This record gives sequence, C-alpha cells and structure tokens, in this order.
Amino acid sequence: MNGLSSPVILVVESHPHALAITTGILSAHGYQIHAANDQATARALCESINVDLVICDVNLDGQDGVAFGRQLRQLESCRDVPIMFLSSSQIPSVASRIFDNGTALFLKKPYAANVLLDLVDKSLWMPHLIKSHINRPHIPMRSIEFSKPTSASTQAAR
Repeated sequence: MNGLSSPVILVVESHPHALAITTGILSAHGYQIHAANDQATARALCESINVDLVICDVNLDGQDGVAFGRQLRQLESCRDVPIMFLSSSQIPSVASRIFDNGTALFLKKPYAANVLLDLVDKSLWMPHLIKSHINRPHIPMRSIEFSKPTSASTQAAR
C-alpha cells in the first residue's frame, strides 16, 4: 500500500448509479477513491497515481472489462495490482472468463456492502504480503563443513 496513507482504489464503472454506490461504500470506510466511467480515464489514472486495487465492471458500456483488465496488466504501474471484477450478468461463462484471465476476485451484483468490504480487505492484504516476502532481504544459508575430528581435538573434548 502507499505508506501510512489509506489504500488507493480505482473504481471503473460506466453506470453512474453503480459507480456512486461502490465509491460511496468504500470512501465511507476510509479508502481513497478514484473513479472512472470509461477505459481511457481509468488507464490515465493508473498511469498517473499509485493504485492499490482496481475494481472494474465486466461490461463498460458495451466494452469488455475483462479485456481491459488484461490491458491494465500490461502497464508497469498496474502489473501487480489486484483487479476485482463486478458483474450483474446471469451468464455462467462470465465468471469463468474472469478466472481464466488470472483474476481470482469476482463479485456478483447486487452485493452487500460488507461482502464488498471483506473482499477489498482480502485483496489489499494478500499482494502486499507476497510482495513483502519477495522484497525481504534473502539470508543465505551458511555453509557448514563437517570434518572428521582429529585425535588431538577428540582428546581436548574429553
């Protein structure tokens, strides 16, 4: 996350009412929220701010949100940022498309606020835990050499 400040979340949603609900829930719980109602705005935000999480609708006014998620992964600034997808679609293949994209975060609309917040908390915690493990200085194992004790060292040990 971004130091001691609140996590920064980018919400990408083309429907104003859904955007207002999601951003309202998150901002009420102390998250720093940036909102985008289209892919171009979202991409520009990802390139200009440090984002800790992207929440993206699967359907962005007829544009494919899952494909957009793949595009975000190509940006250096978003390569390791978790992406959570939202969808109101009743089509079962939507979830499989999301998971096939390498994303494990999917929330079906409509959702309860506590479910959104729980999933956000988990998605913010996990990547940073992994990253801190990777960035931790590696402590090399010491090489221990075993030698056959000499008669003098055996006598001294007694």
